Amino acid sequence: MLNNGKFFLPPPKDGSDFKELFKRLAAAGAGRPLGSDGFPAGPWTPELLATAISEIDSNRIGVDLRTVQLWFQENDKGISTANIRWLARIFGCDDPAATSEWQMELSAAQARLTVKRRYGKRDTGSTPFEGRDLAPAAIGIDGLESATGLVQFAHATGGKIRPFGLAMRSEALFSKGSPLNLPAAVFAGATALGFLSYVTGIHSANVERMDGVAKQVGFLWAPNWTFVFLVVLPLFLAFTIDLLVFWKSEGRFTVGAPRDQVESLNGWARIVASSSFTYWAVFLVCIVFAGVIQWVEVCLLPLMKGGGDYAIDWGKIAIVRPDIISVPEEIIFTGLAYSYMAICFYIFFVGLILLYTIAHDFSTITRKLKLRTHGHQLCEINEIAFKTMSGIFRCTALGIMVAICMKGQSSYLTSASRNIAVWLISDMSSVLHGRISPNLETGYRMPTHYSSLLIVVSTSIVFLFACVRIGLDIQLRKTLWIMSTVVALLIGSYLLIDAFPGFSILLALSVLSALYGLFNPGFGTWRGCGFGAKINVS
Repeated sequence: MLNNGKFFLPPPKDGSDFKELFKRLAAAGAGRPLGSDGFPAGPWTPELLATAISEIDSNRIGVDLRTVQLWFQENDKGISTANIRWLARIFGCDDPAATSEWQMELSAAQARLTVKRRYGKRDTGSTPFEGRDLAPAAIGIDGLESATGLVQFAHATGGKIRPFGLAMRSEALFSKGSPLNLPAAVFAGATALGFLSYVTGIHSANVERMDGVAKQVGFLWAPNWTFVFLVVLPLFLAFTIDLLVFWKSEGRFTVGAPRDQVESLNGWARIVASSSFTYWAVFLVCIVFAGVIQWVEVCLLPLMKGGGDYAIDWGKIAIVRPDIISVPEEIIFTGLAYSYMAICFYIFFVGLILLYTIAHDFSTITRKLKLRTHGHQLCEINEIAFKTMSGIFRCTALGIMVAICMKGQSSYLTSASRNIAVWLISDMSSVLHGRISPNLETGYRMPTHYSSLLIVVSTSIVFLFACVRIGLDIQLRKTLWIMSTVVALLIGSYLLIDAFPGFSILLALSVLSALYGLFNPGFGTWRGCGFGAKINVS
């Protein structure tokens, strides 16, 4: 079959693995130009195929002859995702539709080879690492590299990275599998808690305080338990995953990391694993202190003693409204809720650690290339810098919104308003209509203020670090100034919650600015360097 003057064979789709499929196509000379007599010019040789791939215009790196020779040999080496693209161009005869079909066929064949070799080695007791064309790396059935597998490889070959460390397992939550998995899991957990609150009857409940003020303290009315885990945190995780996957798969290569995909991923794995102590420290704080100890102090002891210094909320309704829920039921529900919260906030802080790691990795690589970057390459690096800062800014804004929800709910519980919506609207209207009411102090303890402050400080430090280490040129610095202004506005509105009449106006302005920044992090100031078609910076 003729296609663009070359001998074309359609994908057989017969279930062959990569070795079987490649052997037949190379022998048939698929993708080679036709001779003067109209017949195929002959089979592929490693030298001819390596030259053909290297001559593809968009392939700036080319391919090593040794790599192509491995495809022809009977060994455990498969083919990398990057080289599947170029080989599909050859077999597809530079026809877009045919190339797309061959890319899918080659990817499926590589996956079949991976599965076959994995089970074959498992039966013989060999180390279950699947070969790529450059070095052994852990490959899933879908053809994607596993960060955990890379660390296992480093460990098996004498590296110092522990194969199953907390750091790599935590990073794998973000980088392995579908990018929807982690946000969906958080959303599902919050949804389940919402249903449980409805079943137990604490989804919406009014209680009367000792001072005679009636307040809505239902679970579904608490933004730090509903809006945070249903909207803000899933968005934070989605943006973090998007940036992490982009950095590992494209960003590091563009800014000058090793062009060998496996070497680059192993380098990233070493960087993540080197922060193992940080992950363990965060795990201890989130699970033990923010989870267990806070639950005991805020919920368990007041429920068992029948009161305490904390304002009544959904977690202590059983004290004043035993007709809605009993104390044992409340203990079980709050235990589940605080366990879920502790896990979610550990994941949140892991996201911050990864954002910090990306910024640090970017800075380390670009500083090494500082004297060797000019023109086209510098523009590409600036595009990556903007993409990275956009992701970090979005995550920073969402992180501060989490803290705002936490402090807002805590401040509302000590106010005299009947629900949180009325509290915010009354504060805004009191200034607009000149009816300023005094802020009554109740004397309740508010531990959420401290927790939310930790979130603001941690998130702000990551953003500030990224601004200092990633700002490369004047145009990007202008954008960073606007981003920093929005972040400062959010921090100011957080600190001033319930501090003066009309604080809700400042809060609304800062949140609206941040929401606009989520959709347009460049705020109209970034024009790029003309590589928009190549690198998505939105």
